Amino acid sequence: MRQPGAGSARLATVTGGRELSWDGCVNVRDLGGLGRVKPRAVVRMEAPARLSEAGWAAAWAYGVRTVVDLRNPGEREPDHAPRPAGITTARTPLDPVGTPFYERWTKIDSLGSPLHYPAMLAEHPELVISAVRTIANAPPGCVVFHCVGGKDRTGLLALVLLTLAGAAPDEIIADYLLTYDRMKQRHDELGFRDQLTVVTELLAAGNTTIEASLSSTITSLTMPGFLLGHGLSTTELAALQARLTVG
Repeated sequence: MRQPGAGSARLATVTGGRELSWDGCVNVRDLGGLGRVKPRAVVRMEAPARLSEAGWAAAWAYGVRTVVDLRNPGEREPDHAPRPAGITTARTPLDPVGTPFYERWTKIDSLGSPLHYPAMLAEHPELVISAVRTIANAPPGCVVFHCVGGKDRTGLLALVLLTLAGAAPDEIIADYLLTYDRMKQRHDELGFRDQLTVVTELLAAGNTTIEASLSSTITSLTMPGFLLGHGLSTTELAALQARLTVG
């Protein structure tokens, strides 16, 4: 398991200036500053259902014009406050429900760790491409993407975008780990066991770690070949890079 001191130092190097305070949500951060990602291009977060009116106003003021929902239909819940009329919501589920992959990995890690990422990218790249395409084709403005807790589906999409943008593995890993800290309050409220401990133990049983699992996925992901090889057009790639990156 990570040593608390080492983890805190790593997190501190990655979070400066990226964490956002939107009333009602605890796990919201801009990917700008990682690799070549520019600020206010893409933001990752937990499901925004708890955002208050002030929280949505803060998102709007930040430039958010598109929200990409990676959840399955049965996971969606009503918003506590109405979304600004100018925000578009795009629904692109990232879990391949009803497939052999889904049945297999639900038993292995409940799709709640980075252990399933390589299999997901290999067996269902079309779902990842669909989410990436939605971001590439979104109207001008900042794009927010989320699942439920903003960790695993959100983490996979963030990994893909950050790898394309040239972020270092350590940056991507540290960003992924932040969600455990940010969502701890929510998990405590629900009576869940500490999720970092749960996932660390799960991966240890397979003789690996969160860091090693993520690093293996990142280093094996060839960009932009993965995107182009699975259906993203060169025009869409150019639009994605223009939205996402500096220079």
